[in-house]
Amino acid sequence: MAVARGEARRIAADLGFRVIDQTRIATVASELARNVVKYARRGRMIAQPFAGPTGRQGLRLVFEDDGPGIPDLEAAMRDGFSTGRGLGQGLPGSRRLVDDFQIESEVGRGTRVTVVRWL
Repeated sequence: MAVARGEARRIAADLGFRVIDQTRIATVASELARNVVKYARRGRMIAQPFAGPTGRQGLRLVFEDDGPGIPDLEAAMRDGFSTGRGLGQGLPGSRRLVDDFQIESEVGRGTRVTVVRWL
């Protein structure tokens, strides 16, 4: 989690994000990496500069795992919902800190969360 957080913050700084946005990006990276470790034990984060269709620059983070998947995405995206012992703020909180948030999950196959924060 610390590696994901540090790498996301470093790339955000290199791209010219303000300190507050670097902190938001680092927080999202930490939360989503924690979910990967907690539920799937292992996975990966892909962090890359990203240009939108209009040329707008941003940072895209992709978190992928081959874990158990999320049986009810709608419930998982509600504040306070948790299948573990957490506060249920990880996914919905992460969604609030980024500009674009996509989640795909299939039970028994894994989960992929893609987020973008625009510069």
